[in-house]
Amino acid sequence: MNQTDPDTAGEDALALLNLIDAGGAAAPRRLLLEQHGSAAAVLAAGPRAWRAAELSEKQIDRLRTPQAETLDRASRWLGDPNHHLVAWNHPDYPPLLRRAPSPPLALFVVGEPALLWHPSVAMVGSRSPTPAGTDNAADFSRALARSGLAVISGLAAGIDTAAHRAALDAGGLTVAVLGTGPDVAYPRSNAELLARIGQVGAVVSEHLPGTQARPEHFPSRNRILAGLSLGTLVIEAAERSGALITARLASECGREVFAVPGSIHNPLARGCHRLIREGAGLVESAIEVTAALAPLAAELADGLRRRLGVPTTSGHASDEAMPPADHAGHASVTHDDHDGRERVSGAPPQAQYADPDYQRLWNALGYDPTGMDRLVDRTGLTIAELSSMLLVMELEGRVAALHGRYFRNR
Repeated sequence: MNQTDPDTAGEDALALLNLIDAGGAAAPRRLLLEQHGSAAAVLAAGPRAWRAAELSEKQIDRLRTPQAETLDRASRWLGDPNHHLVAWNHPDYPPLLRRAPSPPLALFVVGEPALLWHPSVAMVGSRSPTPAGTDNAADFSRALARSGLAVISGLAAGIDTAAHRAALDAGGLTVAVLGTGPDVAYPRSNAELLARIGQVGAVVSEHLPGTQARPEHFPSRNRILAGLSLGTLVIEAAERSGALITARLASECGREVFAVPGSIHNPLARGCHRLIREGAGLVESAIEVTAALAPLAAELADGLRRRLGVPTTSGHASDEAMPPADHAGHASVTHDDHDGRERVSGAPPQAQYADPDYQRLWNALGYDPTGMDRLVDRTGLTIAELSSMLLVMELEGRVAALHGRYFRNR
């Protein structure tokens, strides 16, 4: 699921890094990638083609004189098998973000890029929340993660940190979108949290490795948060805050915006009250969020299935056929009888997959949580293949996950 794995990096990876490092407006560089098919072909096209695409002279100068130290650092970062670079013109580029205004030229990803296709909610709010705001962020994040939605936030102090930690502690999926390079924690106190998310979730940045925090990066970061998510939930926010910027960007993307109300005496509730007056959904529980987003989650699941639906020739006869998906052709919010948790399911049912690899994976799963390494041993499939397949099966309600371990949904 990446544009530049270590075994295929080479010339085009370096060219893409050079194109990213050129900076400036992304639209002309996206156009060049679409016209020429690869970053290496873009560089080979030369200044005449660059000017025709309306690159600025500053961008052209940067392409002519690559920053060797910067590109070398980024190339070394890509040498880690858990590090990926997904370009705008690659089919694995997240479809929701592709449809958003001003999508990034490329994404640096720590973790499996397929996770960026997972139905998700952006959770944002104050960097200095009240104790009640912190509790609300944790409660909503925990419930959303258990429902099957991913929780996306910006790794900032306060609400962001509470949301990420609660999703991880619930055994769910969380994604951190950074305003720094993918290897730079901001604030520094979240370095351990950043590493943890990279191991079991995903970390995303449009900035080259080593890029430090700059004020202008964070509004730009917020557009990625809004663009990757089905909806944005604001927990606590003052009337002028970055959280309200994210909410506005989500609205501009055509996505749902939700806000949690608070006391009229709490200045950090005023931003939420303003959003509600302007049409945001007033929510008091995660069930209200999952119910509103279920149809959109189904659409995203269908897109992922089409992306991953190419049959393979490997495999063997099945031992036990997979049951049909546990829903009726559309996304819905259901309750698990065993733990009372609400879950989002989506995508049309199938009696069983024609692809024998999916059947092999089903046979390798049991009702006890099984780690990825054990599944690799049992199936002979790679971690990348298993991650993508498990994501599809989880969206269909066949498989559940807990703390990075997978089991058949009861």
